[in-house]
Amino acid sequence: MVDNAPVVAVAADGQETVTRNSLKPLEEMDNLTDEMFNIITELEAHYSDMTLLEGKRISDIKERVHRLEEKVLIWDSDQPMISDRDSEEMAKFLQAVDEVRQLIEHLGNLQSSDKHGEQIELLNCSHSIMQMAMSRLEEELVHLLVKYRQPVEPDNTSFRSAEEEIVHDYSSSSFDEESIDGKIQSDTDRDSEDFVIDLIHPSAISSLKSIVELMLLSNYDKECCQAYISVRKDALDECLAVLGMEKLGIEEILRMDWNVLSSMIKRWNRAMKVFIRVYLVSEKHLCDLILGNITRSETDNCFVESSRNSIMQLLNFGEAVAIGPPKPEKLFRMLDMYECLNDLLGDVEALFLEEYGSGILTECHEVLLRLSESVRGSFMKFKYAIQSNTSTTPFAGGRVHPLTKYVMNYIKALADYGKTLDLLLEDLDEKGPISVADDGGTDTSVHSSPVAWHLLSVTSILESNLEVRSMLYQDGSLQNFFMMNNIYYMVQKVKDSDLQNFLGDEWIRAHKRKFRQHATSYERASWSSVLSFLKDEGICSRGSSTPSTTVLKERFKSFNAAFEEVYRIQTGWFIPDVQLRDELRISISLKVLQAYRTFLGRYSAHLDGIRHRDKYIKYFPDDLERYLLDLFEGSPKSLQYPYWR
Repeated sequence: MVDNAPVVAVAADGQETVTRNSLKPLEEMDNLTDEMFNIITELEAHYSDMTLLEGKRISDIKERVHRLEEKVLIWDSDQPMISDRDSEEMAKFLQAVDEVRQLIEHLGNLQSSDKHGEQIELLNCSHSIMQMAMSRLEEELVHLLVKYRQPVEPDNTSFRSAEEEIVHDYSSSSFDEESIDGKIQSDTDRDSEDFVIDLIHPSAISSLKSIVELMLLSNYDKECCQAYISVRKDALDECLAVLGMEKLGIEEILRMDWNVLSSMIKRWNRAMKVFIRVYLVSEKHLCDLILGNITRSETDNCFVESSRNSIMQLLNFGEAVAIGPPKPEKLFRMLDMYECLNDLLGDVEALFLEEYGSGILTECHEVLLRLSESVRGSFMKFKYAIQSNTSTTPFAGGRVHPLTKYVMNYIKALADYGKTLDLLLEDLDEKGPISVADDGGTDTSVHSSPVAWHLLSVTSILESNLEVRSMLYQDGSLQNFFMMNNIYYMVQKVKDSDLQNFLGDEWIRAHKRKFRQHATSYERASWSSVLSFLKDEGICSRGSSTPSTTVLKERFKSFNAAFEEVYRIQTGWFIPDVQLRDELRISISLKVLQAYRTFLGRYSAHLDGIRHRDKYIKYFPDDLERYLLDLFEGSPKSLQYPYWR
């Protein structure tokens, strides 16, 4: 009989109870009835059975803990990755770890007052085993994420990176270039960019999800997320490297040669679209796929933390470029960057929810603001560069000036950014009406969109600059020739581009009148003196109706000299536009040949029989017609004597 066998106690309310503390030996209970004795005997037997059962259960748990410890320790850190073996090995390990988890849960559910020293020891041992198992699972998670990472070559997406083109420096000191490197044309359309690719090979997804789920159930979600973030952060950095975006400091970017930086900006525009619409969309999908059993907030946080460094690297590049000094050559690249980021803003907002991605969204808006300021500043620098570009030397041959080519090609390229410029140039200046009428036309004031107003103001500034330059020529005919060439060039650029939509038909009509007026003034200044020798006035001596031979000789001789001088000079002048060149030649030919034929027909017979007649009548009309075709070719020639004589 055990010393502490249960006895019946009578409570204050008269009820009989059996308590462990009131148990006494049966021999000390002489006053027990037979019924009470039987009850006590049964309770004593039951208590003895419970003690034996508890001892057996503790023994079983010890054995179970020992068995699980062996299964976990066999895969210590010196062993190769479990996932590199067959899937059955991984399944066994995961099952063993899950048993440890369940055992801890079971031991933990026991009331603290019921826990024996052995139970506490088993619980601590189980926790130790779990820590080792979680450490191993974390290694397996990292290993799988790295091993099954899919190569992220551009050819795997819709991204096609063309060879970087050489970009010229179109600064205010580079007005000798005609071509302008304008808007970046998209390599892909919007729909083809936006899709999901497998960043992790599909064969590894099931194992990854199992590991994550077990770590989550074991309350190791923090460690799980940290490991995931670390690996995927490096993976996204690799994506940027594949897209050609190296890590550069702000100072490096600001010191960079413009040609190199311009190429990098082109690369940045392409990289931004692919990185956000392909890689980040795919990264978000992967994060949801693997970490989907974690709470929504934790999953979003993992994605944000994984991608924060890479997206901030791209945004920091944009900000570094934008804070550089505004220059005319930067305007197109700034517009490209602004349009690119503004177009992607909706995608960024969808990926980075405000709760966790607010910092990234704020930075996007900040970069957009800086880019808009850079656009406005660069545009004003462009205007100032036109105004301040002066010279003391006339441009040879009255050609189209490089400034005209640069400015017109510049604003022609700007027309592609019309909608964006309307937004960014609003209220840049105090805008008023701009007159587009020529000197002989009606003064028409134009009120239009911000970009149209500014483009009109640019052409007005350019014309004023050209007028000042034309005065550098001492020859009045060359002044008009120069203005005719340049205004005609401006008109053609507007007619053949989207500039027509901004400057309007009235601008074109007014400037057509302008270059025709300059053409007429040129002809008058160049050929009036030549044709003056073919007039009838003064041919006959006073009081006589017979032409004076002496006067005729002098007239023909003077005409020849004047024609040859104009020929010598104006073959060196140049009209680049074939149509304008032909039209001016025809106009001159009609006037010169008609006057020469008439004069020759009337007076050539009066020189018949004189000595050296060929010295005076050197040219036939057909000769002059051929010679006039040599004008405006930009290659000076001389007429010594008709080649066939």
